Amino acid sequence: MAASPQDLCTFIDASPSPFHLCATVAERLRAEGFDELAEGDAWPAAPGDYFTVRAGSLVAWRTGIDPAAPFRIVGGHTDSPNLRVKQHPDRFVSGWRVVALQPYGGAWLNSWLDRDLGVSGRLSIRVGDIVQDRLVRIDEPILRVPQLAIHLSEDRKGVELNPQRHVNAVWGVGGGARSFVDHVADHAGVSPADVLAADLMTHDLTAATLVGADRELVSAPRLDNQATCYAGLEALLAVRPGPVVPVLALFDHEEVGSTSDHGAQSDLLPTVLERITLAAGGQREDLLRRLSASMVASGDMAHATHPNYPERHEPGHLIEVNAGPVLKVQPNLRYATDGRTAAAFALACAQAGVPLQRYEHRADLPCGSTIGPMTAARTGIPTVDVGAAQLAMHSARELMGAEDVGAYSSALRAFLSPV
Repeated sequence: MAASPQDLCTFIDASPSPFHLCATVAERLRAEGFDELAEGDAWPAAPGDYFTVRAGSLVAWRTGIDPAAPFRIVGGHTDSPNLRVKQHPDRFVSGWRVVALQPYGGAWLNSWLDRDLGVSGRLSIRVGDIVQDRLVRIDEPILRVPQLAIHLSEDRKGVELNPQRHVNAVWGVGGGARSFVDHVADHAGVSPADVLAADLMTHDLTAATLVGADRELVSAPRLDNQATCYAGLEALLAVRPGPVVPVLALFDHEEVGSTSDHGAQSDLLPTVLERITLAAGGQREDLLRRLSASMVASGDMAHATHPNYPERHEPGHLIEVNAGPVLKVQPNLRYATDGRTAAAFALACAQAGVPLQRYEHRADLPCGSTIGPMTAARTGIPTVDVGAAQLAMHSARELMGAEDVGAYSSALRAFLSPV
């Protein structure tokens, strides 16, 4: 099935947290005949389609009969900036029942005000003498971060939001109510006494949709970076192993630096690549030889030229939506692209029959980064940073071109199966 903007909307609506996104991807992989492998088990030597999940990260691959084939990898991240529930969330302030929230990543805080918010994530629960994780999502408007009335601000210019004081959510009135985590446990069908830990976050309840007079735009939460996760998944499912082994690597925690046991700076991807080699009867020498001929496309979203702030963009570098994938270059290595990897992605776009745009950040503004540089450093694999153009990056809702969904996935498909 070809990638489509409608399917992207369905994908995003099903995936309010990194844990749910991995479950969404895993369900699709299983439906396509992929086998899930536990990291603690021995991995099969036979060629096939496999995936493994570590918390909010997932790696999937398709192996053929050539144990020396290099890897072609599409990487992305499963997390998005949001407001997360604190470990001691319950507050009673001025007659209001309040849930204390913590900004995660570079969330654009004002975009989270006055929205109906649900809650999603996972509960770690006691089942006998073991601990199990239970996904939970509440798609009901139970939380809201209220804006300050303009009449109460100085000079009616608003206030600078303090992340400790100004982004907590109301969820009721009156004191003496049970705790918020107990409420979430009840919704998940779990006894509150069995909840040992909780990783909970808020999500915007407005469904992803196509907008504009001609429905040529996608309005959705978490386009950064679920658009890449979706496009990469469709690309992987559309290719077969041949001269290369196609791999999809989706990491949690990119928005906060990727330093975790399952972030892009962890051993997850290097370990998976080594185990693929060892399971096929190879040795570490064989792995190192494969890596030297491999390549990574680090997929993340790119800044479209903003119509209200065109001066914030590099002069002469117009980046448009519905105009094809974006190749991202930054000479100080905030992006990992160099000439050889840029050429490889440009060739993939030509083979896919889609246009290519080239982005460079203004030199007088700080540039964001991606999993690209750390993946390149961690694995030694040449890497190119790419993406799809969007507006409102890191807002509670973002905007991209509907036509770019298919074009982006087609380019990634061609990258995963070079001619």
